[in-house]
Amino acid sequence: MTSRTTMFRAAVFVLALGYWIYQFFRIESWTDYGWQFRYLTIWTLTANVIVAAQMLRLSLGRTTNEIPAFVSFVVVMNISVVVNYWRLYLADPENFYPEGDTLDWWQEYYLHIVGPLLMWFDAFFIHGVFRRLKRVFMYAVIFGIAYPLWIEGIVAPLNSEPVGTVTSGLPYAFLNDMVIPERLIFYCAIVVSNFVFIAIGWGIAHSFARATTRRALAREATVVN
Repeated sequence: MTSRTTMFRAAVFVLALGYWIYQFFRIESWTDYGWQFRYLTIWTLTANVIVAAQMLRLSLGRTTNEIPAFVSFVVVMNISVVVNYWRLYLADPENFYPEGDTLDWWQEYYLHIVGPLLMWFDAFFIHGVFRRLKRVFMYAVIFGIAYPLWIEGIVAPLNSEPVGTVTSGLPYAFLNDMVIPERLIFYCAIVVSNFVFIAIGWGIAHSFARATTRRALAREATVVN
């Protein structure tokens, strides 16, 4: 890998790790079960740290394990966070912040757009992704089941806030205003949308790979002639 790639990956890793560590200093009450890991955004940030660390190790020659399926799934996690956060936030900020208490702007934009963009840039244009779709779909199903089980079966029963019109304790305020069938439909819709994001990601990666191949063949033809 070039020194520029290594420097880029080092910067991405330091940023992701810094924001990940900072979340521990934002905990308002250590009695809130699950802390920041109640939120899908922080699970995605955690995955970004793991991917950034592995990409940097690849650049430094410390490993040869490219973890392609995991990286591809983390691309999808980031797409899901960005699309669903801004969709719900722009519809009504109280979906996430019922008392009007938002994140600092620099944290909100890193978590919900800048961090994902940095991850996507490496994944699509440097590393290469969506080469093993079967595993990516498998990860999407597993996480699509595991996260709802985590918040419904563990987080909500052990937390009293946020309080909604139907239930309480679920990490995102709008979920507490939904009855169980509505929440199940919502969770299933997220899994299905992630399947769509996998297809979109594969299309982008495949198009870029074909364009790269065409440019390489054109350069070879120029050299031969």
